[in-house]
Amino acid sequence: MFLPLMHHLSVPRLTGGPARTRPSRVRGDKAYSSRAIRTHLRNRKIRVVIPEPADQVGHRTRRGSRGGRPPAFDEIDYRSRNVIERYFNQLKHWRGIATRFDKLATVYRAAIVLHAVIIWTTTLSDMT
Repeated sequence: MFLPLMHHLSVPRLTGGPARTRPSRVRGDKAYSSRAIRTHLRNRKIRVVIPEPADQVGHRTRRGSRGGRPPAFDEIDYRSRNVIERYFNQLKHWRGIATRFDKLATVYRAAIVLHAVIIWTTTLSDMT
C-alpha cells in the first residue's frame, strides 16, 4: 500500500512551477520498516525516519557483521510525527474511514478528501 501512495504523491509549490513528487523525508511507525520500503526511499534519496522493530534488531544482531549496520534514525524528528497521528485520529471519527468499509480505493480516497475539506473549513470558520 505504501509504494502506490508514494506514486500518487504530489505537493504543489507555493511559488509556482511543477508539483513536488519527492518529499525530503518520510516519517512512519514500525510497521513501515520493511526492506522494500527502505530500499525504495533510499533509491529516491528520501530520508527515512522510521524506527526499527525489536525483532529486526534481533535478526540483524544475530547475524553479526553480516547483519549490516543499523539504519539511521532521528529521534527528535520522529517526535513530531504526533501531528500526523492526531489528524488520522480525526479522520477515524468517520466510521466508514475507520473500518475501511469502502471496497474501491477511489471511493475510500474520496471519503478521506471530503473529510479533510470538512476539517479544513471547520478550522477556518473557528478562526473568525
